[in-house]
Amino acid sequence: MRIFRSLPVCALVALAVAAHASAQSPPPTPPPACEAPEHRQFDFWLGEWDVIGGPQRDRIVGRNTIVRVAGGCALREHWVNAGGSDGHSLNVYDRASRRWTQFWIGADGVVLRLEGGLRADGAMAMEGALPNGKGGLQRQRIVWTPQPDGGVIQQWDTSDDDGATWQTAFVGAYRRAAR
Repeated sequence: MRIFRSLPVCALVALAVAAHASAQSPPPTPPPACEAPEHRQFDFWLGEWDVIGGPQRDRIVGRNTIVRVAGGCALREHWVNAGGSDGHSLNVYDRASRRWTQFWIGADGVVLRLEGGLRADGAMAMEGALPNGKGGLQRQRIVWTPQPDGGVIQQWDTSDDDGATWQTAFVGAYRRAAR
């Protein structure tokens, strides 16, 4: 008892708090917010890519870098075309709607929102719309298809008649960038 009488009161309080804290187990760590398998459906697109395109699909038309961000909850895209113009997108699986959403922002000022999901064949497909300049909307559809060699084919189609017919606007073959 003599030892406790010689300690300052604040030291006794600190000892009591430390003893109480060590007697309790730490609170459980919550699981990561985006650990469900749905959040990994688009992971085949992750990486640094040379994108091959053109009329004969014979030249590099750009470079695309896709990384996981926001604690693994989203994919961030940074596209740079062969002319140096760039664009960015954020891609996320929305648990509430059970759909994937992409928000694209181009250096040309284009903002495009796409929604969709993983198809039965393993491809990611999303659709949206842009103003067509005539007071209406042009539908946009982008499909990313993983390839057996680890690459990805991206096909971008547009429709001016509400999806009755589609025209291919872009096809790019993604190949892992040489470093």
